[in-house]
Amino acid sequence: MFTGRDYEALLLELKAAGDESYRRFNESLMPGTTGTHGVRLPQLRRMAKSLLPCAGEYLAVARDDSHEERLLQGLVIAKMKCDEEKRRQYISYFIPKINNWAVCDTFCGSLKTVKKDREAYYRFLVPYLSSEQEYEVRFALVLLLSHYITAEWVDAVLAAAANTVHEGYYVKMAAAWAISICYVKFPGKTFPVIENRIRDGEVKRKTIRKCCESRSVSKEEKGTLKALLLPERKNR
Repeated sequence: MFTGRDYEALLLELKAAGDESYRRFNESLMPGTTGTHGVRLPQLRRMAKSLLPCAGEYLAVARDDSHEERLLQGLVIAKMKCDEEKRRQYISYFIPKINNWAVCDTFCGSLKTVKKDREAYYRFLVPYLSSEQEYEVRFALVLLLSHYITAEWVDAVLAAAANTVHEGYYVKMAAAWAISICYVKFPGKTFPVIENRIRDGEVKRKTIRKCCESRSVSKEEKGTLKALLLPERKNR
């Protein structure tokens, strides 16, 4: 059993584990996020692991009052023992709680069981790609780039990222991130997408920048990618 009293004890544990300097640093990386405790991710993962035996009871009483409380919920959902259909129900409940890139990306990266049934998870995530909510779209894109950049799925990832049009900064960055990873792993498939198929010009520019920041991309390739922006610059 996990009760309200247990939750209050958990909050005390979070506060005790916090580091003030890390709290300030962390908040500086997440514009608009306040009320954090400054608990580092390895400690949160250990706390989430201790909650797994009572995961359902914990999630039933969990609150969203701090960044770490949201992260803990995501980590528990990702690691709890349950069938994948049930996990997707918990994911659906959690997605509206995502309020910054760190919660989104940590959650998506932790969902290792996606690889057990990519088909079912792909059907699950596709509707989120057309959401008006910034972090719902980012969730779908980051889940794709975290678990789907394989020979079998790279075309689907490229299509999703290249066709996503949303004004949210964190959506654009996720789309560019996804395409850049595809380029590193599958340059032959990805270059034509960067050249002609990215619908959002800003995503194209960010994709090329991220590719050029990668040590896995050769100097010659970087030059070719940067050249794709020359016609755009001439037209400004």
